[in-house]
Amino acid sequence: MPGRARLANESWESLLTAHAEMMRQFDTEDVWCDVSRTEYDVLYTLSKCRRPIRLGELNRRVLLSQPALSRMVDRLVERGFVQRETDPSDARGVLLGLTEAGRAQQRSTGRAHALNVARTMTAAFDDDELRQLMALCRKLTVERDAAIARAEA
Repeated sequence: MPGRARLANESWESLLTAHAEMMRQFDTEDVWCDVSRTEYDVLYTLSKCRRPIRLGELNRRVLLSQPALSRMVDRLVERGFVQRETDPSDARGVLLGLTEAGRAQQRSTGRAHALNVARTMTAAFDDDELRQLMALCRKLTVERDAAIARAEA
């Protein structure tokens, strides 16, 4: 493999390995009592949206298959964390948003998880490295973020 291509692939592998290791570590946290990590991911994603969104949009933002996400949303609706509402621009469409209970659950779990994330990240990186890592990761997601912003507009 040519030098730059090899470097790119080794960098990608390092990123995936680091992500997998951190996710395994976060899975062992004592914060997933009321919701699982993947349920929290859905609640967190909805909390970042300025308004309710369609299931397809939610699916583009989380790492779950569409059938798995549909089943999870059903469970979160049954538990009172997510609500469905008719899309005012298309009566056939359904929008998803957090309920007050869902927002409270996301905040509660999120605070505890954020402390563990901060502990892990600050143990590995100084402030300059954290800023550099954030900038590099944002550079990788700039196109996705632009698409999300257009969809929310």
